Amino acid sequence: MTSKYGFKCSYNPTFADKKRNKNGWVSLGYYGLDQGPIVAMIENYRTGFLWRLLRNCPYIVEGLRRAGFRCGWLGDA
Repeated sequence: MTSKYGFKCSYNPTFADKKRNKNGWVSLGYYGLDQGPIVAMIENYRTGFLWRLLRNCPYIVEGLRRAGFRCGWLGDA
């Protein structure tokens, strides 16, 4: 769903209102929830900080290994 400002922050096409909106419920607000991950991606591209942080977190490493990941920066062949 779009408007003059771009995409709306949320909608539910299964919740239709026969009087006002036959296509479903659309949020009235613009929250910009997608902006945080974009900033994080730019910083990671510039410095690699987030990847270093993840690689050095034992909980992330253990979780990935338990999920079956073995190669790459995890170091297992």
